[in-house]
Amino acid sequence: MHFRKKPLLFNKMRTVFLLTFALLTFILPAQPAKPLTRIEFVFDASFSMFGQWQSGMKMDIAKKMLTEFLDSLKTVNNLEIAFRCYGHQVPLRPERSCTDTRLEVPFHPNTRNNVLLIKNKLKTILPKGTTPIAYTLEQCGGDFPTPSNPNLRNIIILITDGIEECDGDPCAVSLALQKKGIILKPFVIGIGMDQSYLNTFGCMGKFYDASTEASFKNILNIVISQAMNNTTVQVNLNDQIGKPTETDVNMTFYDENSGLIRYNYMHSINNKGVPDTVGIDPIGTYKMVVHTIPPLEKKGIELIPGKHNIIAVDAPQGYINLKTSGNYPPACIIRKHGDMQTIHLQQFNTTEKFIVGKYDLEILTLPRIKLNKTDVSQSKTTTIEIPQAGIATIAKPSEGPGSLYVEENNVLVWIANLNSSLTQETFILQPGKYRVEYRPKSAKESIYTVERRFKIDSGISTPVKLY
Repeated sequence: MHFRKKPLLFNKMRTVFLLTFALLTFILPAQPAKPLTRIEFVFDASFSMFGQWQSGMKMDIAKKMLTEFLDSLKTVNNLEIAFRCYGHQVPLRPERSCTDTRLEVPFHPNTRNNVLLIKNKLKTILPKGTTPIAYTLEQCGGDFPTPSNPNLRNIIILITDGIEECDGDPCAVSLALQKKGIILKPFVIGIGMDQSYLNTFGCMGKFYDASTEASFKNILNIVISQAMNNTTVQVNLNDQIGKPTETDVNMTFYDENSGLIRYNYMHSINNKGVPDTVGIDPIGTYKMVVHTIPPLEKKGIELIPGKHNIIAVDAPQGYINLKTSGNYPPACIIRKHGDMQTIHLQQFNTTEKFIVGKYDLEILTLPRIKLNKTDVSQSKTTTIEIPQAGIATIAKPSEGPGSLYVEENNVLVWIANLNSSLTQETFILQPGKYRVEYRPKSAKESIYTVERRFKIDSGISTPVKLY
């Protein structure tokens, strides 16, 4: 009997395991797919590449190192590569060509095959012409296939030994391509140049000075590492004492150049009590908007590739709780103190989180209630409670104009106009003393004005007859 029970127990455990696995699979959201990366190598084959550089000619060294490096990309997943060259078709004499650029190897899903095609093309290229960088970049914009999948990254790696020679503006072209969302910020590898070219190329992309053969090889690895590897980011939403305790709010990361939305993450604090880590592409400059009330914005965010980056934002928050009873809860317009821009419309009998500070509240009751300099403190709840409204049903003997007033310190404050074409209207009013003024449409003299005074109590319906 003992041995016959084991299979039954095993089957029960197996069933429980499968049910648990299926439940978790159903509940947990699917992880986002790894993005497709497209890298276009743009190669300088202008006449200046005949120049000497350390152990030999610039062109020969650049060809050799790029050829060796391409082999490391054969087995990389989610990668497509292409190859464009400039200055290799038309000689400088008798007249230089500022349109001398050509896509030699277009993008293709078979990376291994494209590596072979690029290597073979490199063997045949000889330096000839000028350096039309701006025009070449402009042509690159059409080399990338139309995105069929938004989860992709288009990257240009420019390898050059010189600057623009055709009066173009590479920086303006690069920025335009980035703003259109066609490419991310390009990488520029300068061969045999120096940091003095940083100002020339820095506005176009991320400039790397390959001053030696060894540094060129190392820079290629660094650039590809940045292009392929995700970087981790931790966003600290700090309270008033500088601790990252705030959470449960969405964060949007925009590409600062293109304005395109790159990431949306709902901020969380993990089981260890620290802000959770998310993966973000290190290429490009970001603007982050934290969707608090009011929203917080941080610009010019540049991430260190391959590192754990911490982005800190001061986001101390407290709560506003709006309370009332009855069947007709109003809403409340909320503004920063002294600012007329509405930042939120909050319903009564709700609690919302706000950045610490002072706010002006305009409660949409009749009459309106205004509460200026309402204080929101760190982690505390400010409760605003108003009386339950009452109801006034105003009946007129005939059509005619009229208006409704509340008495405040012996002053009549206008609330609303009556509909002149109706003979009965209902108003939801706060407790207080009121007057209604009315004149029949047929009466053409002011002395026929009818006035009624009435009082509204919480939860009570009051008939007001004007006859």
